[in-house]
Amino acid sequence: MDTDSLRLFVMAAERLNISAAGRELRLAPAVASARLAKLEQELGAELLHRTTRKVSLSLEGADFLPYAREILAQADAARAALGRGSGGITGTLRFAAPSSFAQLHIMPLLPEFHRLYPELTLDLRLSDTRFDTIDGSFDLALRSAPLTDSSLKGRKLSDDTRVLCASPEYLSARGCPETPVDLPGHDYIAWSNLAARYLINTAGETALLDPSTMTCRVILDDGNAQREATIAGAGLSINSLWSVAQDLGSGRLVRVLPDWRANDQAVLWLVYPRSNVLTPKTRIFIDYLIDRLGQRQDWRD
Repeated sequence: MDTDSLRLFVMAAERLNISAAGRELRLAPAVASARLAKLEQELGAELLHRTTRKVSLSLEGADFLPYAREILAQADAARAALGRGSGGITGTLRFAAPSSFAQLHIMPLLPEFHRLYPELTLDLRLSDTRFDTIDGSFDLALRSAPLTDSSLKGRKLSDDTRVLCASPEYLSARGCPETPVDLPGHDYIAWSNLAARYLINTAGETALLDPSTMTCRVILDDGNAQREATIAGAGLSINSLWSVAQDLGSGRLVRVLPDWRANDQAVLWLVYPRSNVLTPKTRIFIDYLIDRLGQRQDWRD
């Protein structure tokens, strides 16, 4: 099976535009269309629906797409192992990450990363909505959870310590809790599932933080919005240290119950499907993020 035709199909499927994919591969539109038609004839399936107005992925094409990507990844990895790559890291890396983390810590790194790897395109899909698995269209994802999914492999980026915070103004007006038993009745900026969670202190004692015993007039599903609401004085909230370390250092936020943290053993993992080959572009990005972000002392309790 011709890998050049597979690469053309993958690019056309991602862009839903055969001509644009052909141009990127320096092919005339007629040549690109002919190559895709030959691939479809070889496979005995229509991969892309074409009309005069648009291109769409067929059901067979959608089923075939992850396998085409895997074949290309295997081929790229094999060439890299033999030292016969293209001479530089090229292509597109599809990376999924929480929006709040990416805005604070990945966006500032982009200029340097692109100077180092000018031919690598990052396709970033950012959302703070929790996900359980990586969609087949992603090469890599950042997730904060124990790595229990057997279909995934990953490397640890950092611990994800989560602490209780409030603004100085809120604490001045409402008082500062001294122990977990002082939390009921306080305003609480809750995550969207309103789940109770355990806290643990430096002595190993645990206590329950239950939003149902607190006043939850703000419920959010976005980490940056939660942080900003806390700075504005809307109440107490639990935040990752990677999100609020600078605010704690500047005094915009105060750590409440400083001997306590969330007892969830959360870790920031860079994960990818176990079935995927770790391609050079993915390995490069993992190594880069760990080098730049993995040693942050202010993210540790």
